[in-house]
Amino acid sequence: MAAPLPLPALHASHAGIWIAGANGGVREVGRGQAIGQLAETPHILLNAPLVGQRLGYGEVSGLDLLELFAFIHPARFAVPTVAGMARAVGVAVPTGESEFAAALQAIAGRLLAVPDGEWPEREGAWTSNATLHRLGWGWAGLVGQRLRRPDKAERMLFSRLATWEEGAERPPPRTVRIGADEAETRLTKLTGQGAETREGQRALAGAVAGVFAPRAARDAPNLLLAEAGTGIGKTLGYLAPASLWAEKAGGPVWVSTYTKALQRQLDAEGARLHADPDERKRRIVVRKGRENYLCLLNLEDALQGAFSGRAAVLAQLVGRWAAYTKDGDMVGGDLPGWLPSLFRRAGATALTDRRGECVYAGCPHYRRCFIERAERSSREADLVIANHALVMVNAARARMSRPPERIVFDEGHHLFDAADSTFAVALTGQETIELRRWIMGPEKSSRGRRRGLSARLMDVASYDDGGGEALESAVEAARALPSDGWLGRIAEGAPFGSVERLLSQVRGTVYARARAQDAGYGLETELAEPDGELVAAAAGALEALESLQKPLAALGRRLEAVLEDAPDWLDAAARARVEGAIAGLTWRGGALAAWCQLLARIGGAADPEFVDWLSVDRVEGREFDIGIQRRWLDPTRPLAATVLAPAHGVLVTSATLRGGGEDWAAAEARTGALHLPRPAERFEAASPFDYPNSAEVLIVTDIGRNDLPALAGAYARLIEAAGGGTLGLFTAVQRLKAVHARIADRLAREGLPLLAQHVDPIDTGTLVDIFRDDPRSSLLGTDALRDGVDVPGESLRLVVMERVPWPRPTVLHGARRMAGGGSAYDDRVVKARLAQAFGRLIRRQGDRGKFVILSAACPSRLLTAFPVGVPVRRVTLAEAIARVGAGSVLEQAGQLLPQPAEVVGGDS
Repeated sequence: MAAPLPLPALHASHAGIWIAGANGGVREVGRGQAIGQLAETPHILLNAPLVGQRLGYGEVSGLDLLELFAFIHPARFAVPTVAGMARAVGVAVPTGESEFAAALQAIAGRLLAVPDGEWPEREGAWTSNATLHRLGWGWAGLVGQRLRRPDKAERMLFSRLATWEEGAERPPPRTVRIGADEAETRLTKLTGQGAETREGQRALAGAVAGVFAPRAARDAPNLLLAEAGTGIGKTLGYLAPASLWAEKAGGPVWVSTYTKALQRQLDAEGARLHADPDERKRRIVVRKGRENYLCLLNLEDALQGAFSGRAAVLAQLVGRWAAYTKDGDMVGGDLPGWLPSLFRRAGATALTDRRGECVYAGCPHYRRCFIERAERSSREADLVIANHALVMVNAARARMSRPPERIVFDEGHHLFDAADSTFAVALTGQETIELRRWIMGPEKSSRGRRRGLSARLMDVASYDDGGGEALESAVEAARALPSDGWLGRIAEGAPFGSVERLLSQVRGTVYARARAQDAGYGLETELAEPDGELVAAAAGALEALESLQKPLAALGRRLEAVLEDAPDWLDAAARARVEGAIAGLTWRGGALAAWCQLLARIGGAADPEFVDWLSVDRVEGREFDIGIQRRWLDPTRPLAATVLAPAHGVLVTSATLRGGGEDWAAAEARTGALHLPRPAERFEAASPFDYPNSAEVLIVTDIGRNDLPALAGAYARLIEAAGGGTLGLFTAVQRLKAVHARIADRLAREGLPLLAQHVDPIDTGTLVDIFRDDPRSSLLGTDALRDGVDVPGESLRLVVMERVPWPRPTVLHGARRMAGGGSAYDDRVVKARLAQAFGRLIRRQGDRGKFVILSAACPSRLLTAFPVGVPVRRVTLAEAIARVGAGSVLEQAGQLLPQPAEVVGGDS
């Protein structure tokens, strides 16, 4: 172990609190003593917000090792646990929690020794640490003692970033056809000659080749729906023909995912396609929405004083990362997910462009912009790894001159949900105040740059009188939108302006009509039979929005005229800026038009294609938004028209595409295939796993539905029986929190750490990383963990669901249930969720485990969600614990429930 740093260190968990003295020796202490010592002397900590939570103390300050690691090794990831950090820096991993505090000292010593040797991330460290010292960063003095002053002044951060160059527009792809045999040959090359032959994978590659054939008719893409079971090697199965077509045709293939985890997996698979890193970087590009990337102009503001306190420390650490990042992605990229969570609400989101305030070519960092670089790189790439939302939003907002023509939708079972969100309309207080800010900019004193519409566009808009007049009219009309403090005014019965009066009427109607629910949920009611006051308020708000819509549309037309006139100052950079402004106005104008259409129908006949309702959004009983919601009854209609029909070839694939034992009609309905003139091709390959001898489903019959103590006890005993390695899935956050509070200390004393989404101040991705890293840990979570966790091996050997995941009885669900066959619709939803949850359990050959449902109310008709042959037993809790503890899923005593003839399960 490295020499310990002569500073005290503190480790706190649910099992206890230990302090390692500055001169050696470790002792266990109580909470009061620990808090007192932290207040007197800075201690080395690991994840200060988490330590504060464990101590029951809001804000804990100290020397956080994670911050030091982020400074020394920007753009590197380490699992944020004592064991993970020890492995990352080459220190012996401690064997028990009583050794953790001393290990923190050793890890700190090893990190502080890095500047004495070869240090790839040395450049910029001196300047950044000097600034951090002025900001009062605890590590700055210790780091400064070990930093050598550079021989010459360090380059500024922004001058160290690479620039991108404009290039000629890529020609259209050539018309080529690839055969199934060619695709299989490419697959053999990717997997390696000595690799085990997987027939399902080869069959998939051959079937996908047909997607890339020339299409026969306009708006009739070559569409393949492929249900490929877990373990057949689906990713390489479609990458083989996709990469082959891209090479031969000279065109891009967009590979779209739903989760960031699969994006990272696809990016990693790029090494098989292109061994050379530079070629791989050129030919495979990851694309995300603008809000995911670091905005260099926002960072410059933060570094120059717009941020203060802890937020300024975060800005410096992000500045260190910006110089070494692969692509500037702050969400799911190489910025450790745990870094922003160390600063809680201290500015991470302010470093991205979340409000559409980009000035494009007007930005001094435009040529270094991560967003623009990714967008331009994708134009020349063979494979563009994106996500469902980005593909749909780009198509809906017409941001691309040439939308994707060949698309692979992996995790295709999420297409319905992604389309549902993309094509939704929400006229709410939060949305309208965001529009006001986008147009008017900050209305209070701000140390940062003003980014209102006038600040961004006055110079180009004033090219003629019409543009300047439209801009002034838009700013004036925006004053009718809600402003800061709108929620308080509405709660007090004193709304200001026509839109706030509408929201006040919405709130009153909801409270008058909505059924009382758990305080943790919001309230809602159908937009049906509105009273006269609501109709009148809607008319007033409609007039205000139309008054804003007209000048924004006029401004867009004037900017288009600028492009047509092409004045002398309109070089490539200025053109890009004007085009970006037009795109932003088109996007906002589309939202305004949708709001106006929604308001115009209030009091009239309902549109059968849409579901409209009124909502008051709350969290733990506190209101945070009010508004009118509109969703498509079938969101695959706009999906098919906007995204699928213009494409030439589309693959939609998933391990649960049919939703857990359903027929192909279910897959066609949820992917938009029904709304295309040409029928979809189908492909099916079952998982190669031996489910009957590797997994077992246990339905516990003696836990009361609302017996929280019994539920918590069941979770604790099952986790103890499994020795950790448990994923606990909940349908309600409040029950998750209650169970965690009852069992976390008990399990920790047994050496079984318990992590929890919505409880631990750690992002979900990092929670999964910690869970994967420690086979004795367990993780509690909700829907995000049911659908997006890939934890193969011993780290996940038990999945426990607290009840059958029936859909919540919302207005939207009620409408779709009525249209989709009543209880049969509910069954399809539940079976899809069960199939996804079961798919967490067996991820690789050799995986084994149990799937437990703590509810006797699990109808036998839902059991088709599980793979054919999986033993399903109804047992008591004691029997379930015994079976989990035995670790065997071979035939044992007990009554097996009958299994249907054909069942498919798993996950993508």
